[in-house]
Amino acid sequence: MGRNITKLKGRDAMQLDQKIVVVTGASSGLGEATAKAMAGRGARLALLARNRERLGRVAAEITQQGGQAATFPVDLTDAAAVDRVSRAIMSSLGVPDVLVNNAGAGGWRFTEETGPEDVVQAMAAPYFASFYLTRAFLPDMLRRGSGHVLNVTSPVCFFAWPGASAYGAARWAMRGFTELLRADVAGTRLKVSLVCAGLIDTPYFDNNPGSKERIPGVGRLFRTLQPEEVAEAMVRAVERGQRDVVLPVLLKQTLLLQRLAPWLVEWLVRRTGYRRPAQPPVVPTGARVTHIHPNRRGNGRPGRHV
Repeated sequence: MGRNITKLKGRDAMQLDQKIVVVTGASSGLGEATAKAMAGRGARLALLARNRERLGRVAAEITQQGGQAATFPVDLTDAAAVDRVSRAIMSSLGVPDVLVNNAGAGGWRFTEETGPEDVVQAMAAPYFASFYLTRAFLPDMLRRGSGHVLNVTSPVCFFAWPGASAYGAARWAMRGFTELLRADVAGTRLKVSLVCAGLIDTPYFDNNPGSKERIPGVGRLFRTLQPEEVAEAMVRAVERGQRDVVLPVLLKQTLLLQRLAPWLVEWLVRRTGYRRPAQPPVVPTGARVTHIHPNRRGNGRPGRHV
């Protein structure tokens, strides 16, 4: 991540005019903003999400501004559905030049609060969805000899904070997938970027009540990002062949600090992280409880039994 602003020059840069761009999670928030930003550069958009009506609204707003956008409602956690939609995109538009894996879900919970179905859902989107879709397009991208994949994740993939185990594990999976995909396409002209942004002003936390309260206190030092500025950063990453996108600047600096003093960053995140609500001890029925009373010297030695 120390190379997060490295630029790949010359033949690795891409002009987006008339390029085919696939954006997942495009019905709202960062996905919507990214689709509009790409369309503003002249790209031809394929918008993917589950909500048909919201996708239609985003596509209509793009076309009203002179852009080009087609909608493909799909459940990206369904591997068979992803295969079908990828074929439909390539049949109607062509092989994508850019793939933005942005779709994601999952609330923030401690491990013991998280049911098996919650773990599956958290991993299904973003990780499984991103893997399925990338796998579907990758052979044709490799045959053509060009393409750019952007995987969107969260700072939790670098800083393990309490109270978000399944969510965090899925974002670590996105980081791992990004690195391993880079290894897979090494020596080709395909590019892979990791997009890691701090708190973004989107409906995510409205849709996952009880999660925002679990952001570590140190996170208050980071300004809230607007989806449009993160989207513009992704556009620049494609245009310049940029390896990684990290926002805001303070997050970049924190990643550098982590490399220099990992113990300090870990302590800050955990010390200011969310704490479990205090629970009274469970006492077996009929058990005798020993209460601790200060003795005359004021220490906490056992007192009388009650």
